[in-house]
Amino acid sequence: MNRLAKMDRVRVVAALVEGCSIRATVRMTGVAKNTVVKLLVDLGQACADYQDRVLRDLPCKKIQCDEIWSFVGAKQKNVKPEKAGFGIGDVWTWTAICADTKLVPSWLIGDRDGGTARNFIDDLASRLANRVQITTDGHRVYVEAIEGAFGADVDYAMLVKHYGAENRGGEARYSPAICTGIKKQPMIGYPEERDVSTSYVERQNLTMRMSMRRFTRLTNAFSKKVENHAHAVALHFMHYNFARVHQTLRVTPAMAAGVTDHVWEIGEIVGLLDRAEAAEAA
Repeated sequence: MNRLAKMDRVRVVAALVEGCSIRATVRMTGVAKNTVVKLLVDLGQACADYQDRVLRDLPCKKIQCDEIWSFVGAKQKNVKPEKAGFGIGDVWTWTAICADTKLVPSWLIGDRDGGTARNFIDDLASRLANRVQITTDGHRVYVEAIEGAFGADVDYAMLVKHYGAENRGGEARYSPAICTGIKKQPMIGYPEERDVSTSYVERQNLTMRMSMRRFTRLTNAFSKKVENHAHAVALHFMHYNFARVHQTLRVTPAMAAGVTDHVWEIGEIVGLLDRAEAAEAA
């Protein structure tokens, strides 16, 4: 079976993590579309497995959580009844970020409901070594999920934003509503008011939209399969956590959190797939 050379793999992955679409990557590298998609799927799975294994006993102290909207196949209003179900239509990516190291220790793709919230927070709790302070937005499903995962061993607050009346006429329909105020609401434990913030996780949402073409609004670059969507997210966070030097930290988030001692190159990320293939062949 023909196998893509490592340097070609590196070129493809470098394009994908910088926000290029599948078709743009094909044009830039000359690699066939099906080959690019297969590499994304295989490497995305390897990245997910690796991060699941090493992102444990993390020293994080301040965590911010949020959900970011996207869609697969079609927007929810355009999904035909016979195709309705998870994996077609609206899809939410739940993310957590450490405010100090900027590490993303946990993420989950699913619906925006209580069941997904519990799975996400349970996974997050299993990766932390210390008592933490958590901040979320006003989405109520977080309350039960955090209480169920942490009990009383957490300091948790909601940051609730209030918005003015929306004006969706003309070009303004593409602009966000104006925030008119915020309310910091302690929920569990004794959260420090000065640390109640969702700024970092909201900035991470922007990073995701800029770094993954399928998250960009008002384009036709959306995911066609939810599985490929998940693989793209896993690859994104592998690059973000291990290979992308954070401007203010001067190191990668994984280095700041003590998970690794060096900046990963794209070739090292591709090497995860080589190891996975070697283990499968053994």
